[in-house]
Amino acid sequence: MELIVTLVVAFPLGFFVRSRGTAYVAYIAVHSFVFSFQNTELVREWSGGDHSAFPKDPGAVPWSYVLANVAIYAAGFGLVTLGHAVRTRLRRRNAEAVDLAH
Repeated sequence: MELIVTLVVAFPLGFFVRSRGTAYVAYIAVHSFVFSFQNTELVREWSGGDHSAFPKDPGAVPWSYVLANVAIYAAGFGLVTLGHAVRTRLRRRNAEAVDLAH
C-alpha cells in the first residue's frame, strides 16, 4: 500500500506544486498517514498470528521491514525531486524566445 501511494502521489506532487519544500511537506504528510495505517494493519495481523511482516520474537528488530520502508520513503523524495526538475525544465524550455523570422 505504501509503495503504491508513493508511486502514484510523489511525482505529481513534485510536478504540480510550485514550491519544492511544500511538495516535500505534502509528501511527508501523505506518507505518514499511509505508513501509520499500513503499520496498524500489519500489527493487527501479527497479533493474530501472521508473522510474514514481523518476526515471531517481539524483541527482535524487523530489519527487512525497516530497510524496505526507508527505501520506499527515499524513493518518494526522489520522485518529488524528479517531478520538480521535470517541471522546471519544461517551464524553462517553453519560456525561451522563439525566432519566427526564419
